[in-house]
Amino acid sequence: MSPTATASVVTRLTPRRPPAVQVDEWVKPNREIIERATRLVPLIREHAARTSEERQVVPEVMKALEEAGLFRLLVPKRYGGLGTNLRTMMETVAEVGRGDGSTSWAVALLNVCTWFATTYSQQAQDEVFGANPNARCCGIFTPGSKAERVEGGYMVSGRWGYASGSFAADWGTLGLFLPDGNGGFTPALGLIPATAWTIEDTWFVTGMKGSGSNTIVVVDHFVPDHRIQTFANLMEAKFATPHQDTEPLANMVFVPVAALVLVGAQLGLGRAMMDLTLERLPNKPVAYTTYAQSKNSPTHQLAAASAAIKIDMAYLLMQRACEDIDGAAARGEVMSLLQRGRVRNDTGHIFALVKEAFDILMTANGAGSFAEPNLMNKLWRDSEIAGRHAYVTTEVGKEAYGRLLLGADGGIPLVAL
Repeated sequence: MSPTATASVVTRLTPRRPPAVQVDEWVKPNREIIERATRLVPLIREHAARTSEERQVVPEVMKALEEAGLFRLLVPKRYGGLGTNLRTMMETVAEVGRGDGSTSWAVALLNVCTWFATTYSQQAQDEVFGANPNARCCGIFTPGSKAERVEGGYMVSGRWGYASGSFAADWGTLGLFLPDGNGGFTPALGLIPATAWTIEDTWFVTGMKGSGSNTIVVVDHFVPDHRIQTFANLMEAKFATPHQDTEPLANMVFVPVAALVLVGAQLGLGRAMMDLTLERLPNKPVAYTTYAQSKNSPTHQLAAASAAIKIDMAYLLMQRACEDIDGAAARGEVMSLLQRGRVRNDTGHIFALVKEAFDILMTANGAGSFAEPNLMNKLWRDSEIAGRHAYVTTEVGKEAYGRLLLGADGGIPLVAL
């Protein structure tokens, strides 16, 4: 029996709430929303070089994305958001990635961190979205803070690196270590307004230059209790929101969503590289051979087919992972550890497949594809940088999933799943 079949047999979901929607309908992608992103690809691509130069998404593109509603994908309709499912978000992010990797990364992170905010208490949600339905959130899980217990909450100071999209965020969902009173700490996630932080310009990298993944600095800011959730509760979808019986989005399991969104840009970059190859390669001569056109070279035919199937497989894995997450949420169920492990494994494998496709296509296109002015060079650099996020590490995902499949002793070596 294959590992995939094994997972489907042994997985048992834990019912939590009655279904909020028709599951078969909820898991389908919303093509109209995805098409909004498709229409913006030429504009995004036109400004991609400038986005890299300015090291954040340029205002013209931000305005177009905002007007298309593409920063409100996972915001509930009660706040004027699109309230769509994860599959639609992933397809939308991938489409943006066909235009520019940095822009796609910023769109992915701003959307998912804004979704984090929708899982908080009603009071916290109203503070974020009540006055500004278009509010955007960035976020960093890693606790970078010192938190001191005071009446009604915590006094927080700290630094959070790699805060993608922070240049456009109104709030941040930031990792905290809360003192537990016994000399230890409880990991948590706090909602902190942008008015409480400064941004340190630290994002100087070879790819994904325009994601604006700089460092947030907070000094002595009070975070009330209603703007804090522990990671223990977040990981089991025990959110503070009172809307879990009526909103499927409020039932999505936290870490699988946070991990999967990190490969949305990869999918778009892979498609962009494939499209560019099919545009340029067919009529290119094959150096030091008698082939005047690459389209007639078996070597290049095999390369194109091999890369195409890898990109297709990456998309199929994404679609399956989304169906697992969206389906469980619509049924009011919490995904089992085995299902979460499969999503984590799939996340890493999606990057591995896209990376393999890039390697094949860069070789097929020749040494000139690495020239600085060549768009292929930029696509390749963006993909390489995006794939180095810790949640995307392929072998870690394989180990976690393999341990769960085999029932290894000692659990899994992950802080969060």
